[in-house]
Amino acid sequence: MMMMRMMVVVRRAISLLSSSDLVARFQRACGLFPAAPRADREKRNGDTRRHRDREPVSNGAPAGQRGERERSLSKLKYEVKNWPLYFLFVVSAMLGNEIFYISFLPCIHWNLDPFLCRRLVNIWAVVMYIGQVMKDVLKLPRPTTPPVVKLEWRVDVEYGLPSTHAMAATAISFTLLLSAMERVQFPFELGLVLAVVLSALVSLSRLYTGMHSALDVICGILISALILGVTYPHWRTLDFLQLNSPLSPVVAVVLPLYLCYKYPELDHYSTTRGDTTIIMGSAAGCSVGYWANQQMSLTFEPAGPFPVSLGPLTLAAFTLGVARFGVGLAILVLTRQTVRWVSLRLLCWSYGVVVTDIEARRRKEIEVPYKFSTYSAIGLVNSVVVCRVFALVGLL
Repeated sequence: MMMMRMMVVVRRAISLLSSSDLVARFQRACGLFPAAPRADREKRNGDTRRHRDREPVSNGAPAGQRGERERSLSKLKYEVKNWPLYFLFVVSAMLGNEIFYISFLPCIHWNLDPFLCRRLVNIWAVVMYIGQVMKDVLKLPRPTTPPVVKLEWRVDVEYGLPSTHAMAATAISFTLLLSAMERVQFPFELGLVLAVVLSALVSLSRLYTGMHSALDVICGILISALILGVTYPHWRTLDFLQLNSPLSPVVAVVLPLYLCYKYPELDHYSTTRGDTTIIMGSAAGCSVGYWANQQMSLTFEPAGPFPVSLGPLTLAAFTLGVARFGVGLAILVLTRQTVRWVSLRLLCWSYGVVVTDIEARRRKEIEVPYKFSTYSAIGLVNSVVVCRVFALVGLL
């Protein structure tokens, strides 16, 4: 009898945490509302933003059906009644995007410590692959509109559980905290507070933007915590193997590429495979680059002894950091455009399709190799080339 009651309680809790109504209530509490009918809006001057509404549709619907439904639905506005929270959560949501991490992680490498960047990239790739695969295996839908107001639409065709934003934010924040303890002197309590706040903001932003249920977010956080708990005792061993094993560059390329090709197939196109390939390619390129730096005995890491004390942030140091970021980012953008242009055209020529054919570019045999090669080149250039350019132009 006790077991039966517990099961009923668990079912009710899961039902509540996965409901769209709970997300909608959170949005209303934060000052985000669906727009009133046009006649009502004309009578008052409320702040609004354009937003496309949809009827409640599960994410697993075939792409053609979703496209017909979307085209048949009219545009609707939403009202923001608490602008500070709006900007807070929209910016927080951006901190969980792949583009942010591809910019933020190299900045750690160039301006702080390549060791920390290497740890973060490794955990980022593991967590994101597991999260993305779980989405497309479980195939659980995102919150529906109405009652939820959605602020993002690019990834709405993806499935919901778990929230990879919550997974990435949790993993990156606490990996940085645990790894920085070995390398840098800082108040641990302050670092812990920052890690918790950043993870919480990114996680709550997924509710605010209407992209995930509370259950999606909670599961994402717990899965990341489990991955960190299981892998943390082995980080130093993995570091050693990654930098010193002769098999390291082979494993770093072959394993991620194999996993990308074996990514779960869906009955409609989703951005998850492409986004996952970008992450895995970036991690593969970085790993090969870090191994190469170790073999050449030029890692660009601080000399120690560890943990080192950070000096004061002077205007000169800040300017130097900004200059490194600008030059480094320009090199990575140039690398991306060049390798993407070449690889895409070679693959399209090989398969007899035109480069402008969007549907052809979404085929696995084209999307996976061109994205993997592009972003592995970015990872390699980030870890090997950029710091050497800094040395040549006097930015080190």
